[in-house]
Amino acid sequence: MKGVKLDIKWYRCPIDAKDLGRLMKKSDAQGYLHCFGNLALLLLSGSAAFYLYNAGSLLFFLAWFAHGTMASFLSAPHHEMCHKTVFETKWVNEVFLTFFSFIGWNNYKVYRFSHHYHHEYTLHLQGDREEVMPEHPSLRALYLLQLFTFNVFGGYQSKGLLPTLRSFARVASGDLSRPFNSWGPELYQGWDQEAREAVQWARMVLAGHCALCALFLQLGQPVLILLVCCTPMTANWRRYFVGVTMHCGLKPQNADFRKCVRTVTLDPLTEFLYWHMNWHLEHHMFARVPCYNLAELHRVVAADMPKPRTVYGAWQEMRETWRRQQLDPSYAYDTPCPEQKVRGACASQTPECGPGAKAA
Repeated sequence: MKGVKLDIKWYRCPIDAKDLGRLMKKSDAQGYLHCFGNLALLLLSGSAAFYLYNAGSLLFFLAWFAHGTMASFLSAPHHEMCHKTVFETKWVNEVFLTFFSFIGWNNYKVYRFSHHYHHEYTLHLQGDREEVMPEHPSLRALYLLQLFTFNVFGGYQSKGLLPTLRSFARVASGDLSRPFNSWGPELYQGWDQEAREAVQWARMVLAGHCALCALFLQLGQPVLILLVCCTPMTANWRRYFVGVTMHCGLKPQNADFRKCVRTVTLDPLTEFLYWHMNWHLEHHMFARVPCYNLAELHRVVAADMPKPRTVYGAWQEMRETWRRQQLDPSYAYDTPCPEQKVRGACASQTPECGPGAKAA
């Protein structure tokens, strides 16, 4: 992928340099709050499920559902720390990134590569194969059953057990022909050392989780396999309903982020679990702004932005778009936006991730 260079003149809302500089400041305190806050919620729900299971209570299933619902958002801290915008202290960012990547079954060595291109070339197929439109916002009954129980087969914006294991096993074997989403071997062309690191991390994740499973069986507590090793595949309904809204149904091959990225409003708990990525349009437009400053960023540039959707409103929009795409595959929803005030890309907003972006 070293040869891919698309000259996209992205539209970004005009913003005062002082405001942008203030909003781009990272905070170790905010980083610790989000990391330990997420972990405390998972520890609380996981402990409750563990206790209720050993007590023989049917309430175990309710606690397991709550635990899985929150754990399905483990891709969110992984995403944020791949951007290197959470902590001011870089090595702390890398420590938490490694931890969240392990427990969430994410290969951050692969994701940093793909996600760099996703930001630089959002919904432009020549360079972005992390999100390829059109995509189906599915509400099939069998799929919903997986999302509300245990996800075996996976799907768009949801983590299934079998595809996750297959993907990690494939990369661990050295096969990078399908490293992530719609990416093929071109992702690592010219990046041999980085490819080796992706393979090594996949092996570490597989070996680590196998060791944990063996330990839990030795302790006579197989339920811990569900609560620790398999929890990102449990009850990932909320993550699915929120995550699908970010790009689905919007215009590909468009140089205005407001047309190819969607912001939605969320309740405070879900927004915290999602690390504020519901402000997704703002995140794409100014990728170096930490997640905990995105709501304030929205307030600063709101006059030049489309109105945020609700999750329900976004799903209505996506489903209607999908129905029209069955008759016209080229159709995409054209988000009503204020007239552009300035033109041209803001080079300072290249995301701090991807090829060549080494951690300190």
